[in-house]
Amino acid sequence: MSSGLGIKRKVGKHSNNMVVSDPETLTEVQRLFSKVRHYVKPSSREWCIPDPNVCLKHQAEKHCRLQTLKESLNSVKNQLSDKNVQVWHQHTNSTNRAGKVIAAVRSAANPEICTQAWCKFYEILGSFNLFPDEVLQTGELNTVHLCEAPGAFITALNHYIKTSESTRYCDWSWAANTLNPYHEANGGSTTIADDRLIANTLPWWFFGSDNTGNIMIQKHLLELQVFVSNMHRVDIVTADGSFDCQENPDEQEALVASLHYCEVTAALLLLSPGGSFVLKMFTLYEYSSVCLIYLLNCCFHSVNIFKPATSKAGNSEVYVVCLNYDGKEAVRPLLSKLIRNYGMHLADQEALFPKTLIPQSFLKQHEEVCSYFHKLQVETITENLQLFEGMSTEQRQRLDYIRDCIAHEYLQRFQVSFLSRSRWISRNTVIPACCRISAGRPLGQKKQTGSFNERRELQNLTWRERIERGYHAAWIQKHSTEADGPSCVLEGSLSKCHVDSWYVIVGAALPALRNSPFCEGGLLNHLNEALTDTVVDWTCAPPCSSCHVVCAASILSSVAEICAFKGDSDGSQRKQQCLVFGSCSVWDACDSNIGDLTLTFSAEPSFPQRGYAPVHDGEPQYQQQLLGCVLFSLQTLNSGDALLLPVLSALTRVTAAVVLCLHTCFRSVTFRCPMPSGVVGTLLVCVGFSPEAAAPIVPVLTNVHNCMTQLLREEEGKSQSPEWRRQVLQFVPMEELLSGGLTEFLWTMNSEIIRQKLHVLMQS
Repeated sequence: MSSGLGIKRKVGKHSNNMVVSDPETLTEVQRLFSKVRHYVKPSSREWCIPDPNVCLKHQAEKHCRLQTLKESLNSVKNQLSDKNVQVWHQHTNSTNRAGKVIAAVRSAANPEICTQAWCKFYEILGSFNLFPDEVLQTGELNTVHLCEAPGAFITALNHYIKTSESTRYCDWSWAANTLNPYHEANGGSTTIADDRLIANTLPWWFFGSDNTGNIMIQKHLLELQVFVSNMHRVDIVTADGSFDCQENPDEQEALVASLHYCEVTAALLLLSPGGSFVLKMFTLYEYSSVCLIYLLNCCFHSVNIFKPATSKAGNSEVYVVCLNYDGKEAVRPLLSKLIRNYGMHLADQEALFPKTLIPQSFLKQHEEVCSYFHKLQVETITENLQLFEGMSTEQRQRLDYIRDCIAHEYLQRFQVSFLSRSRWISRNTVIPACCRISAGRPLGQKKQTGSFNERRELQNLTWRERIERGYHAAWIQKHSTEADGPSCVLEGSLSKCHVDSWYVIVGAALPALRNSPFCEGGLLNHLNEALTDTVVDWTCAPPCSSCHVVCAASILSSVAEICAFKGDSDGSQRKQQCLVFGSCSVWDACDSNIGDLTLTFSAEPSFPQRGYAPVHDGEPQYQQQLLGCVLFSLQTLNSGDALLLPVLSALTRVTAAVVLCLHTCFRSVTFRCPMPSGVVGTLLVCVGFSPEAAAPIVPVLTNVHNCMTQLLREEEGKSQSPEWRRQVLQFVPMEELLSGGLTEFLWTMNSEIIRQKLHVLMQS
């Protein structure tokens, strides 16, 4: 094993306006940028892939020395259990030697999505030669990025290519995969909602045939291979995946082991000979990690364990940088077996290799690697604990000086140059959901609050107690007033509706709604928790006695005021029609006329079946009936007419698209909530119908409705398990759903619906 001989070192372009002269500082700076260990294969060639027939057949064995390191590290980390996570993060951010790098890079280079991940990958690009020789010879580069959201590795690579002398004229193609932030069944704890790059580059992202983006599904792995088959060769694969393990930090490595196995299998399948692979891992103590690192050493000429300077020194994160792939022909028999056993529990099965077939020479080097990074992490945590108790003025000044030196060294060492916005991957033609913020709505704070011990105590509380202690408590418990009214309006018909570009996406039916680009995630989590423990018949649930409930007559009167008499072609005057989906008794209408408005009543969509929570809009039959109501409206109403349509919510892409269609066809769309007893969800109030705007939409919605009906018919009489059911997930491209004011309207409406439901549940 070596300390990384051959690590790439660039000569900086930036003027050296900061001279570091004292040896102690120079040593500390160099040490921070040299946290790397390199496996050295013995000349005997004893490191070779074991016979596939003995793989995945033996029980995993714990490595005593590595388990001792694990216990030692966890005992040190356990000293943090009583620290408030936000206070502790603020402290460690201030002591992080590389803490000023991001700001320095942003100032000097104008990077796209400049996050910690951007700086880490740019550092990897500047430290290792990831580009195969063929790339420099042909000028063609093809890369695949797994578990990539929000896309900082891609934007860092773009920046590197376009500012580097050797690659600036490179013809670069890329593809990426991640858990789909727009798929409603993807859990919020595993799905990154930041869609800054995704929203503007959707055709380059692979989400699989079920649209989830879960790379740990076998068919998705094979589909991904087809997705990138237009690439002549794949030169680089990166895998930056992880799970939220903050509630069980001691077992982080074991929890993500199957994901790492899937990422490695995907890389071995996709990469061309000579290619490079960058894999994020954590501690390497578990036997699953031992086998995985050994496999990579058998498949690549060079394997390095690298801790970037810009990776916070107190965490367990390391990057496995693998160079010069032998090619899948060399690993094909084992690769076939890995693919056959591919899935979410790959690492939970028997060990990849029996311990007897892993050479002692490898184990010895691996122990040294683990000991090295264990020492660095323990030193950092121990220092942070000491500084947490108090930091002298001299210590703070010294630390600030080191942080300035590190930022300067980063720019120098990796030649970080300016890149104009016109050369970014995304020009922000679509404002993504994560960037749309209404000034009036409460924003959720970070998921982790309090100390680890306090968060563990929260798990034993009821959902009501968790809400009462949470960020949204005051807002949820606030009673509705008449002044709240229709606070958000979509005004003016949507003229830029590109119906010709709409397409239907069919995927696995939604078992639940855990995520939505049209709602604040913390609120949705609260609602799901509450509905798990509470059974409520929302059709007759009494509203909160202290809240102002919107009066049906008030809504009808306001619609009547907006609508005016309309002259027909023969010069006669006719009253405006208002189509109301719902029971006449619910609307408390004694006759069919309210002022100058003629009311027509029709049956509203039925409530969801099959155990769906009746405030979620993801159930297929409900969506089909809702779309049928909209189609009926567009084919029935005349110019200037109004529509009152109750909806459960608009958390899914399908219902969001329904609101978009209404926005296109009506002069104004607003919502009213809370509604009287008997009306679930909220009421969409649509005024000023335009038949001309509706004409091109009707055939498209008819096709979508027919598709939904056909899928429901196929399910009839079948005893399929939930994972095999299919439904329409989307029919309007996300680019259009995220444009204009629609996202903010939906965000406001969904938040208000969920708030009202939680408010009623809290009062009951």
